[in-house]
Amino acid sequence: MPDLSALSSGTLMAGKILYSQFLKGNRTGLEPVLMAAAVPARPGQRVAEIGCGAGAGLLCLTHRIPELSVWGIELDSATLTLAEHNLKANGRTGVTLLNARFPDALPPDFPFGQFDHCFANPPWHDTDSSASPMEQRDLARRAMPDTLESWIKGATRLLRYKGSLTLALPATQMAAACTILTRARFGDVTLCPLWPKIGRQARLMLIQARYGVKSPSRILPGLILHQQEGGFTPESRTILKEGSPLILHRQQTSRI
Repeated sequence: MPDLSALSSGTLMAGKILYSQFLKGNRTGLEPVLMAAAVPARPGQRVAEIGCGAGAGLLCLTHRIPELSVWGIELDSATLTLAEHNLKANGRTGVTLLNARFPDALPPDFPFGQFDHCFANPPWHDTDSSASPMEQRDLARRAMPDTLESWIKGATRLLRYKGSLTLALPATQMAAACTILTRARFGDVTLCPLWPKIGRQARLMLIQARYGVKSPSRILPGLILHQQEGGFTPESRTILKEGSPLILHRQQTSRI
């Protein structure tokens, strides 16, 4: 049980999910909610979140699709304890949490090659940037030079043939991610820009790909998050507040 005096209590999805966070350290943004909405899972499948943090993505995914076998992998033990607390607070069962460095410290009995889907929001702050005084925050945000490549290549050890990998990344890492995905034998690479408002640059992207396929890449129209006058757009509200899926339709795409 984490120290409750060090936590703030709140909710996700307009009160549908109870969610506690550390008062100090890394705070949850929109990324895990949007990632979980985009995972194309079906009941009965097995899904892993790499770097699950305090469990926001796991909670959102299992709220939308309860009948899943779900795993969360997290390096920081205190954060993983908090994820366990959040899962119990929401009555989630059947979720396996693993305290391990990904991908080089997974146990020998890990179910390699048996996952239908993986998703992750890898650390992306530059290695040479100023360190956060909060160790947990720094661990969650600071990338090593090979973090993106090792997480993508590590996902190939988890996924079945044609399994999907969904990533939330800053737009600045789009080119690198596409290159690494191609080298790691991912195809059907789909980019979904997340526009803050109409006319604003997309600072965040969802990138989804399938392992072992050769389908061409494409760019979706993306999702506009906020209205000009403030507040979420109706499209983003149904995902962020109501728990609707973010479907990456092939029909909406243009090839690149």
